[in-house]
Amino acid sequence: MSFPRFLLLLVSCTTLLNSALQAQQNTEPVVNNDFIQKQFGLNCKQIGLPAIKADLDGDGVEDIVIPAHCTNPMMDQAEENYVVVDPYNSFFGYGNPQVTTQFASDDPDRRGFTLLVIHGVGSDAWHSATPKAKFMIVNLPFKDIYVKKLVLRKKQRQAIYVEETGPGAMTSVLVWDGKKYRYQPMGSTME
Repeated sequence: MSFPRFLLLLVSCTTLLNSALQAQQNTEPVVNNDFIQKQFGLNCKQIGLPAIKADLDGDGVEDIVIPAHCTNPMMDQAEENYVVVDPYNSFFGYGNPQVTTQFASDDPDRRGFTLLVIHGVGSDAWHSATPKAKFMIVNLPFKDIYVKKLVLRKKQRQAIYVEETGPGAMTSVLVWDGKKYRYQPMGSTME
């Protein structure tokens, strides 16, 4: 084989390989309002914070946390197959979301802000056609979120850390305990 033919073959193979890799990378959906509304209903939309991917339930499959604004959390629960939870108010005594979603927020700018969590399943993970579980976490006063490791019952888990809003704002953590999301304050933040 001559050098020009070899070079042409090499360039062709490289081009095909790059195309295949790009097609594989593009199979993950973009997290935008269309994706959010498909998963949680038309009353939810994206806010300015990015979605975060991590294995939150410890099963080895990637999950996702999406900061969003949802005007009526209970409305699409049955149709879109998600569970509305209120770990923040549960920590402070009463967390029935059918009641607590009706409370007026102390901070009108944060009213309706939620964390949407999708537990992934299989090779498609969080963007599977039928995810393992979906949660809408309501009434959590957050201005920023991130994921870090936390030790729970002598096991390391990925947990959602929350920078809260309001007077006496603090950092708190949401962690999946195997059955539900639990809220735990961690301490105050400097502002």
